[in-house]
Amino acid sequence: MFIQLNFNSDIPIYEQLKSEIIIGIAKGELLPEERLPSVRQLASDIGINLHTVNKAYKQLEEEGFLIIHRQRGAIVHPDGGPKADHAYKRKMVETLRPIIANTICRDIKKAEVLTIVRQLYKELGADSDE
Repeated sequence: MFIQLNFNSDIPIYEQLKSEIIIGIAKGELLPEERLPSVRQLASDIGINLHTVNKAYKQLEEEGFLIIHRQRGAIVHPDGGPKADHAYKRKMVETLRPIIANTICRDIKKAEVLTIVRQLYKELGADSDE
């Protein structure tokens, strides 16, 4: 898995790392029950503090994407991650509402937004409408 972090971003590194791992799961680059590098190894590989990796792993565990075993380390959840429930969908709407409002204010048409969303689904390997 290739992890791409932007050290100049306003987004905290641990949040970027979490997103990269979730993208890896979504794209099938990280498979259910696949073992991730140790905290120390990943921190060394990408040049960040091990506490940053630990924070990302812990939050991914709390969110249901990873399981952390003392002996085996961090592994992708056997189900590949949590399934969407009503609370997640409500949070998604709360997150998307200001983004959509921003696109409207910037005169980006609905068709263009939908094209971007379709492209992202395709990029992540979830191209079908199922």
